[in-house]
Amino acid sequence: MGVVNLTPDSFSGDGRRAQTPAANVQFALKMVQEGADLIDIGGESTRPGAKPVSLKEEIRRVIPTVELLRKKSPTFISVDTYKPEVVERALEAGADIINNIKGTVLTKSFLGLIKDYGAAIVLMHMRGTPQTMQSHTQYKDLMGDITAELQKSVEKCLSAGIKSDRIIVDPGIGFSKTAEQNLEILRQLRHFQKLNLPVLVGTSRKSFIGKILDTDVSGRLWGTAATVAVSIVNGAHLVRVHDVKAMRQTADMTDAIVTAP
Repeated sequence: MGVVNLTPDSFSGDGRRAQTPAANVQFALKMVQEGADLIDIGGESTRPGAKPVSLKEEIRRVIPTVELLRKKSPTFISVDTYKPEVVERALEAGADIINNIKGTVLTKSFLGLIKDYGAAIVLMHMRGTPQTMQSHTQYKDLMGDITAELQKSVEKCLSAGIKSDRIIVDPGIGFSKTAEQNLEILRQLRHFQKLNLPVLVGTSRKSFIGKILDTDVSGRLWGTAATVAVSIVNGAHLVRVHDVKAMRQTADMTDAIVTAP
């Protein structure tokens, strides 16, 4: 999953480029050429402490790019949002997947849109909001608590009529997690197999890598590669990344090692 940030304040810095639909689509198509199977488009930064973006502004940033990319490519399009109004506009524009960072807080209207459009949904684990999430890192049982909270979200989806083959779970690396907890999740990723759903992992360029390697965002490529490889070894089905070419090679090499002939 290649990340296309349409935000000037993304933690990774990749949103600091010409922000026109044509430029965004060109950027996305380059990722597809480099090996991305899905493109994840987001119009609101979710880094720790990020300020919310208005509904009007998020629609302005996201929808024209989704519309144009849908015309230019058959690739799967994911939209990173938690606002029902953006969800509806994105699905109308041709998006296939909604990547919801607030995957443990779901409304009937949100889930109804996913069902009605036959879309897929990513349920990411997070506590609080991007402004408060790092004050919610206390767990009685890290893996058990995350799994239980995701399970409740899955049950809400199923009750709303969303089919299980349209649901993906994401443990939320870096969202209401400490650096040590992020590492523990990667070590025990197979724990989420009990949900019987595909698992998405997003570690790309995140701050825990910078903390461990003592480097800023520009120096986190190889640390990201290590987390991608470990995620795949431990059962991840999807990895969300910024550096598609390098991570495609990392994923392919890891797959070659772990896949039985």
